[in-house]
Amino acid sequence: MLPDQVWLVLDPMDMRLGIDGLSSRLQQTLGRSPCDGTAYAFRNRRGTRLKLLQWDGTGVWLSQRRLHQGSFVWPSKGDKTFTLTQAQWQWLITGVDWQRLEARPIHQWQV
Repeated sequence: MLPDQVWLVLDPMDMRLGIDGLSSRLQQTLGRSPCDGTAYAFRNRRGTRLKLLQWDGTGVWLSQRRLHQGSFVWPSKGDKTFTLTQAQWQWLITGVDWQRLEARPIHQWQV
């Protein structure tokens, strides 16, 4: 079960880290708790592996996904984290460019 929000941690992460290592990084660098009910996604430098850290109310889950072709589309570095909706998350984990699936609002159109 996926929570309403998934936060992407934008800096590449060492995929050898497990639950304790990723939880520690969240607390030290972002000041966030892995037990706050939000899911946190991390990816490696090449963008071919992704780990999801998620609290289910009684414990923390760690899931991993690897793409055999292509890479996960990640936002540009501006902040340390980026929030996704469930629909965006579903597109991201399939390797689709989720940033191009929604049209820009009309006020942003230029001719």
